[in-house]
This record gives sequence, structure tokens and C-alpha cells, in this order.
Amino acid sequence: MARTSRLLTLLQILRGKRLPVTAGTLAAELCVSERTLYRDIAELVAQGAPIYGEAGVGYVLRPGLFLPPLMLSEDETEAIVLGLRYVDQRGDPVLSQAAKEALAKIEAVLPPSGRETAQYPVAFPGPVMSSFPDNPVELKAYRAAIRAQGKLRIDYRDLAGKSSTRVIWPIALGFMDHVRVLAAWCELRQDFRHFRTDLIAAAQETGERYPGRRNTLLKAWREARESERGKRPDPTTPIE
Repeated sequence: MARTSRLLTLLQILRGKRLPVTAGTLAAELCVSERTLYRDIAELVAQGAPIYGEAGVGYVLRPGLFLPPLMLSEDETEAIVLGLRYVDQRGDPVLSQAAKEALAKIEAVLPPSGRETAQYPVAFPGPVMSSFPDNPVELKAYRAAIRAQGKLRIDYRDLAGKSSTRVIWPIALGFMDHVRVLAAWCELRQDFRHFRTDLIAAAQETGERYPGRRNTLLKAWREARESERGKRPDPTTPIE
């Protein structure tokens, strides 16, 4: 295996490990000596890879952005650029700005050929068909609640025009072509629901965290959506 390919493979192996892995294990997976493995680790660290190692424990890849030259193929670059431009078009101001900044960072670390692919891509997102309805509550309030696993009390007017007050456990924001929705567990319905953000008149923190972990709740939400795929043409969680 060429060294460049080996370095990328080493990064992929570390990405897939949640716990530290020893040099001997890594060397065996790559079919190289431990001495070669140590040199490869040193090279990746020198290029900026956030790899942490401790004698007798092993190596682990810390969270953080690391996109060295040659890491992305043309197709991978196309996919990332397409996704970021889609977010720029359809995201709220926070995500739109983040997409621009992320694309600039990626272009800065790409080699010349990759930079040309990013600046002159083959694929483009389609035009936004319509503007989004105004949100009475800024989306940053939902982001904060999701990250803090905090319950929200919302005043909501459903699609039939009926108003209600709900206590929900927000888990994700959805960006559709025409509307934005907040996915959550609804204490009133005792089930997952999607709430259109333009129909939420007010949202207040209750001061309580919902039980368990958000990741567990998010997994249950995904499984619930999957189970609905064979039951009706539209597999999405009901929008209130």
C-alpha cells in the first residue's frame, strides 16, 4: 500500500474507534511494523490531525476538523460542495453563514486540483422555489434547547387552525423546501411529532431536562419513521 493511501486508511481506522487503540493493533490492521506505524502517526500529527496518544493506552482521534490535501476525491469534493450550497440556499441565516465559512475553510486546505473542483463544480442545487414563512420564535432558541436537552412549552396552532399549549422534548430541526419543522416528543400526544416552526407562536424553557439522552431519543424517532415506511405512502412523522 502506498504511503498516502496508508495514511488515509489509518485516519479512517481511528475515526471508527471510540476508545484508544494500541500501536500494535493499528500496525496489524495496516500490515506494517510498529516502527512504521509510529512514523505514520507522527506524519499525521505534523499535518494537523488531532491524534492523542499515551504510552500503554493507545491512540485516539480527538474531535476536530482535519482535511489535509489529497484527502478528498473529486466526487467527495463535489458532494460536500453540493451539500454546503444547498444549506446556504435553504438554511436559516445561522446555517447559511456557517456553510459559507465551512466551504472557505475546505477550499483553503484543498490542493489546486481539488480547489478547482470546489470552485467550478459539476453539480448545483436547484433554485429555492419559494421563500420560507416567518418564524415567530428564532430558530436559535430551538437549537439551544436541543443541545441542552431542555423541555419547551410551546403555543401552537395546528394545520386545522386549532390552538394548544404543549410541552415537548425537541430533538432535531428539519429544513424542507417550503417550511421548517421541529421534531420532538410531544407529552400531550405521547408520541413523536413534527411542528411547523412558523406555527409556533411562542416557546419557553420549562427549566427541566428531558430524561435519558438525546441520542437515544433520536434513534427511537428514526426507528419510528422507518416502521411507518411500509404503512403509508408518506413515511414522515405526522405534522401537527
